[in-house]
Amino acid sequence: MQLNEIKKILKKHKKTFEALENYDKTGELGFQRKRIDITLSVDTINKLKKLKEKTGKPISRIIEEKVLVE
Repeated sequence: MQLNEIKKILKKHKKTFEALENYDKTGELGFQRKRIDITLSVDTINKLKKLKEKTGKPISRIIEEKVLVE
């Protein structure tokens, strides 16, 4: 395989190679999901439930979207 072909493959699949490199370092893939326990106020839980009903998205997805925006 020629160097140019290798460079094209690396460029085309850059995110995949970065994810694998991160996996080598941490043992985790960025798209994996983990369950955690958190404590929220009743008001916050009720707001999340309303958002869930309104958007049809799971509460975990709503939280992820809000956190990733910042």
